[in-house]
Amino acid sequence: TWGGQFENFERAQKRLAIVVPLALLIIFSMLVLTFGSVRLASAVFSLVPLALIGGVVGLVARGMTFSLPAAVGFIALAGVAVLNGIVMTTDVRKLVMEGVRVEDAVVRGAAHTLRAVLTTAAVAALGFAPMALSSGAGSEVQRPLATVVIFGIVGATVLMLVVFPGILLLALRRWRPESTVPLDVRPPVADGDVSAQTSP
Repeated sequence: TWGGQFENFERAQKRLAIVVPLALLIIFSMLVLTFGSVRLASAVFSLVPLALIGGVVGLVARGMTFSLPAAVGFIALAGVAVLNGIVMTTDVRKLVMEGVRVEDAVVRGAAHTLRAVLTTAAVAALGFAPMALSSGAGSEVQRPLATVVIFGIVGATVLMLVVFPGILLLALRRWRPESTVPLDVRPPVADGDVSAQTSP
């Protein structure tokens, strides 16, 4: 039998086989509760695989193998990606409920949340940069985790700005909000203007 680090990794791998699906299920459930729609929750949750692409590319680019710290980085990455999706989806949904066309709402919402998304990505990437470049004691744990988070966030941000608006457009086309602002909003009329008060 193999012991030491290999035994610890096998034990952690079995634990992660339970923890990771459970964490993703909790994230999806919270999205459904937040938006009250499985369609919108699925659209935001689609950012998780987009973020994982960047993390995998980062490990390959730096010649690292999948390890326990990298797995923890993927879990953290999923949370950050979903958070950015919530920000954009909330803004777009608000515009749709105000009566804006879905296409225009997606464009305006993506442009409005661009700065917030880029700021989140920059702060996270800069914060993990020292860990990714470390070479001292404990760096074998820090570098895979930081590499996954940095490359994943950068990749998720790029794909989010390019791919996610299209996903959001498809999700909102058949989505019907529970309450919308009346489209027939008329300005107040003077008391003496009888013709303006008469509705057709």
